Order: sequence, then C-alpha cells, then structure tokens
Amino acid sequence: MTSLSSALVLAAPVLTPPQVGYGTLFALVIFIVASMYIGVLANKAMSSGAFMKGFFLGNRGLGAWALALTATVQSGGTFMGFPSLVYTHGWIVALWICGYMVVPITGFGILGKRMAQLSRKTGALTVPDLFRARFNSPALGLTASLFIMFYMSFMMVAQFKSGALVMKIAWPASGSLALSEDATQYKLTTDKLAGLELPAEVRDKVAAFADQDFANEVEFKAALKEKLADGEFTAHQSKIVAAASPIDWLFYLGLGIFTLTVVGYTMLGGFLAAVWTDLFQSVMMLVGVVFLLILAVTAVGGMETATVEAVSKTGPGFVFGPGFDPTNDGREYLPLGLAVSFFWVWVYAGVGSPAGMVRIMAGKSTEVIRKSIFLLSGYNYLIYLPLVVICICGRALIPDLPPGKTDEIIPRLAMLTTAKLPMGSFLAGLILAAPFGAVMATVSSYLVVIASGLVRDVYQRFINPQAGSHDLRRLSYMAMIGVGAIAVLANIKPVAYLQAIVVFSGTGAAATFCMPALMIAFWRRTTVAGTLSSMFGGAGTMLVLYVLGFSGYGADRRIGSVTTFRPYFLLDLDPMLWGLLVSFLAGVIVSLLTTPPDAALVSKLFDAEESGSTPATKPA
Repeated sequence: MTSLSSALVLAAPVLTPPQVGYGTLFALVIFIVASMYIGVLANKAMSSGAFMKGFFLGNRGLGAWALALTATVQSGGTFMGFPSLVYTHGWIVALWICGYMVVPITGFGILGKRMAQLSRKTGALTVPDLFRARFNSPALGLTASLFIMFYMSFMMVAQFKSGALVMKIAWPASGSLALSEDATQYKLTTDKLAGLELPAEVRDKVAAFADQDFANEVEFKAALKEKLADGEFTAHQSKIVAAASPIDWLFYLGLGIFTLTVVGYTMLGGFLAAVWTDLFQSVMMLVGVVFLLILAVTAVGGMETATVEAVSKTGPGFVFGPGFDPTNDGREYLPLGLAVSFFWVWVYAGVGSPAGMVRIMAGKSTEVIRKSIFLLSGYNYLIYLPLVVICICGRALIPDLPPGKTDEIIPRLAMLTTAKLPMGSFLAGLILAAPFGAVMATVSSYLVVIASGLVRDVYQRFINPQAGSHDLRRLSYMAMIGVGAIAVLANIKPVAYLQAIVVFSGTGAAATFCMPALMIAFWRRTTVAGTLSSMFGGAGTMLVLYVLGFSGYGADRRIGSVTTFRPYFLLDLDPMLWGLLVSFLAGVIVSLLTTPPDAALVSKLFDAEESGSTPATKPA
C-alpha cells in the first residue's frame, strides 16, 4: 500500500487534465459490440412468443438475477452528478443516498408482488394497461400513459447527453474529462466578431473580451452584460452568443454513436434486449466500481487517511452535517428537513417508477420477486457506498478541482490510479464503461416504456384497435426511432442542469404514480375519479413548487444543490413529500365522495378464485 505522500505526488499534476489513450476507446467499443450482440440474442428469444407480449414484457419470463439487476434506477446521475456531490460536500451525501438502500424491500416487497398478481389477472402488459384494466377505464389508461411519456421525456433527453459525453471523454486526446454541461468553452474569436453586423460602439465594447475563453454560456452572458448597456444587451446578445457558441464535433459524434447503439439493440430485442443488456451493464458497473474502490483506497493509504487529508483540504464540514460549503456563502447542502425527505424520496421514487413497475410485472413468480429483493439490496450496497468512499479518496488525491470541474472526479481517478498499471488505458476504459452502461440501461428501459405507451396505449387502444402484429411491430420500431431522433435534436443545444432534471423526472413520476398505484393495488374503494385526482394532485403540487423555485421564490434560503432549476423547499422538505401528501388526500377524499367501482370487477381482482377453478395463468 502506497503512502499518502507518494500518492499525493502521483496526483500532483491535476491542473493539466490527463489524456485518455486508445485502450479506453477500445474498451468502450468492445462494450458496445457486446450490447449489440445481446440485442440479437434477445430478438431470437423474443420471437418464440406473441410480438406485443414478447417485445414489451419479455413473455413474463424474468428470473431473480435478471429482475434484480435490471430493476435498478442507476442512470447517468449515479456516476456523474452523485460523485460530484460527494466530492463537493463530503460524507453527508452518504446520508442523502442511504434511503435508497431499502428501495428493494419497499418496492418489491410492498408493491411488487401485488402488481405482478394484478398484471396476470388482467393481462396487462404496461402500467397504463394496469390502470385501465383496474376500472375498465380507457381515459384513466390514456392519462397514465401521457404522464409517463412526459416525465420520461425529461429523463431521456438528459441521458442521451450523458451518453454522448462519455463517448467524448473516451476519444483519444480529446482533452475532455468533464461529465457535465460545462465541459465546452465559449469563445468569440476576432474573425467571428468581424463578421457580425453590430453598431460600432457595441463592437468596440465586445472587442474587449474577444478570443477569451469562458467556461459556459452563463459565464459568457454575464461578461457580455457587464460590458453592454441594458438596451444593447437585449438587442444584440442572441447573435453575439450564437457566434461564440462552440461546435463540439466530438460531442455530436458521441451522440450519434450512442444513439445508434442503444436504439439499435433495443429495436432488435425490445424488452428482453433492454433487460439482458441491463444485466450485462449492471455487472460491468459493479466490476468497474469495485475495481476503482480498491485502486483509490490503496493509492491514498486507507479510508482514515483519506478522510483526514480531505478535511485538511476543506474543513470540518466535510465530515459533519449539513455538509461542506465550498462557496462559503452559508449554503446547507442537507439540512434536517431535506435529510428526512430523502428517506422518503428514494423509497417512493423507486416504488412509483413506471419503468420499475413494468420490470416487476415481468417477473416469473412470487419466489423470483422474493429472491430479487436480497440480490438488489446487496447490489445497491456494492454500488453506492463504494462510490462515496471513492470520492472521499478523490478529495484527498485530487483536492483542488474547481466547482465547474467536480464532475471530472471519476474519470480523473480512473486514469490516475491505472496510469502505472499494465494496460492502464484499457483498464481506465473498463471503469468508464460503468457510467456508459448506466446511461444505456436507463435509455433502453425508457425507450421500451415510451414506445409501448405510443403504440399500445394510444394507437392500438384509440386509433386502430384491430391492428395486426406486423403493423404493431413496424410502429414500435418507428416510435423508437422517432424518440431517438427527438432526443438527438434536443441535444443539438444540450440541456443544462442534467442532475436537477434527472431528480425532477424521478420525483415527479413518483409523486404522480406512487399513491394511485398503492390505492389501485390495495384499496377496493378506489374510484376512477379518485385515481385521476390523486395523479393530478401529485403532479400539480410538484409543478407549482418547481415554478416557485425557478422564479426565485425562497432563493434566500440556501439549501440543496447549486442550480437555478430548483424547487421551492416548503418547510425545508423536498417537494415530492408535499406531492405525495396531496396525491394521497385527493385520492382518498374524491374516492369516498364518488360512486364505488363495479363490485364484480373488484371481486375479480381482489377475491380468491372459487375452488376448482383453473386460471389460465398462475398468479404470482
């Protein structure tokens, strides 16, 4: 084990980003080819059953390992935003994520078995199918489908950007290591300034910072606003910013490769391709994280040494709540209200995720669900807790990453700790395959869910109920290609606030679906009007609190992450908690005030079958 002094010498040249080698790109190419091959195998397996059931639910054949390691919600944020938070704020982020450790018990144990039972009794292939069949209400199914596509669209756009950034990092000598939206510099060159049609006085003012580098659009606009009068800024800022915007060819190349890969293998094998590649990618994530954990802890000289050194570089807030404040402006990353919130946020985000629900619906049996609880619990421990330790070691080894570059911590550590190993560049690529696999797993899952919503829940239910298998197959492929194309177009000018958008998508879906799902699964008295009220109540509450926060209301209370895409934290609680409360109250009150559902339909779904009857499909 190396001493801390030698490790810090190794880490000394951190201001010059290390360059990736061809081995890193080669490792990702192998990863991509393997994913495509798995898609081909899934296509062969899917062809053994009916298209709709095979493509969107894998013929209900998931075993314990497949269900456990594909029902995770690891995404780009797991390896991008999350490590940045640990590096920035310290050990308190372990408390922020620890509620996620009980997601398998709550999601699978409380709701999973019942959702699987209902999906078999009703023949539901998708979550909107299940909502519709519970009350025989097409309107409720369509509403659920539209909400799912709304939230997943936010997540999809952000994840496509994440995949493109990982590919860009892996390109030899790209000079890029940042897994954030601030990785590309803005520069107004003298030539571009000369080509702009501007008044002479405006041109003279802007010329003062021609050929200067700015980290991002926000920084460039701020400099521009300081130089120009209000009227000048309003009239000319759009054309000046457009001239300074970089053309990031490596980003677009990465976006193209990522899109073709993930859309291609998902089209080949549908749900099974998403599941099997997720399983492969989950294993790769685990290998990459554990390997980097060993390297990082060894390099720094142990966890205690890492913490002591990190505190010496930051301050005592790095090991205590509410977390280290790098800007020294009084920000509390995790005050008590948010700490309590996240024991609810992760649990209910896991329970209420439509992508997670449909995986559970595809499980073979109750025994499979029970085994998957233990497998997924262990897997989560082996992913998130090591990432916390890795980033604490990162703060000791690479102590001075500026705020805009903290997303670089994982790729920097990967290249730093493998630099002197045989085939170090290839090993670094295997580690970087972890975030790439997380993004691919998320996108493939969501492609299937969105395509099923468009094809089955909209087209087949409302436009052409008599559509044949050939038409449904063709439309499913078109839907996936269309979703991929929209995500690419949305990333021509990439979205900002990636991690904040991921959180909004997950918590918004949970506030909208969690209480309705629990009510239709366990409460006989639930009505269509009550379920709709519950969905709109949760979604509306989230939207109102985000609009208030985005408008600047409550900005004087500096808590949580530093981003303008933030909600208003009423009583310091995450808005999802208020969304769940309103959703619950609206669902219960409206259900009690409206006509009870059809007794025969409720009995069919809730009561045990009469002795001697033989169901066509054995319920879970």
